[in-house]
Amino acid sequence: MNEDLMGHADLRGRGVLITGGGSGIGAALVEGFAAHGAKVSFIDIADEPSTALADRLSAINDHPVQYIRADLRDTDAIKHAVDDAAASLGPLSVLVNNAAWDDRRDLDDITEDYWDLSQAINLKQVFFTSQAAVPHMRLAGGGAIVNFSSIAWMLNMGGMPSYTTAKAGIVGLTKSLAGRLGPENIRVNAILPGMIVTERQKDLWLKDEDIAAMIGRQCLKRSLVAQDVVGPCLFLASSAAAAITAQTLVIDGGAI
Repeated sequence: MNEDLMGHADLRGRGVLITGGGSGIGAALVEGFAAHGAKVSFIDIADEPSTALADRLSAINDHPVQYIRADLRDTDAIKHAVDDAAASLGPLSVLVNNAAWDDRRDLDDITEDYWDLSQAINLKQVFFTSQAAVPHMRLAGGGAIVNFSSIAWMLNMGGMPSYTTAKAGIVGLTKSLAGRLGPENIRVNAILPGMIVTERQKDLWLKDEDIAAMIGRQCLKRSLVAQDVVGPCLFLASSAAAAITAQTLVIDGGAI
């Protein structure tokens, strides 16, 4: 683990649940919180990489890392998964809503079923996972929710209208939840990553010229990687951000 991330001692021993934690940004977040001594559970549906991650991190950190398999399109499954995590972690203090499906599909090709599926994965589950986690945070005396949005909706990207709609909606949801939960000492903030270059992105979407074009737009002239969002997420989850809620943090190398 990067020594620059080794701060936020208050995270040690705290219960942290991360959705979509089996690979990419989610896996980097799981590793980051575990390295800080947090008790971490994560939800995913990809068994092989998730099991391998949990086994690897459990062997080198203070607490075992728990992988929970759950389909976040199913609200009953969400509640069971969150309750399972809380039973394993003890008090649940931090929820990171990271799971997403950044599929591309043109306006003319989107059906009602596709639209509903995209919203279920990218927006609906963020609300219902938060709803399921809040009772556990109340028992803990408060907590922090960090929602992952994206700058995609700010860039007028025409090839993924359902995804960008959901990611814009997460910002509105973040502010609404912050207003509702602030009196209960539960903070809610959102992170808006820019172009984070992961293996999945390179396999499915990103070409060298796409990456070069974004680097050209950014103030920082390098590719952004999953590790770039870990420190900011740790910050928002920690007591260092105790007076910060209803805010959005853009991590895009200065692209917008």
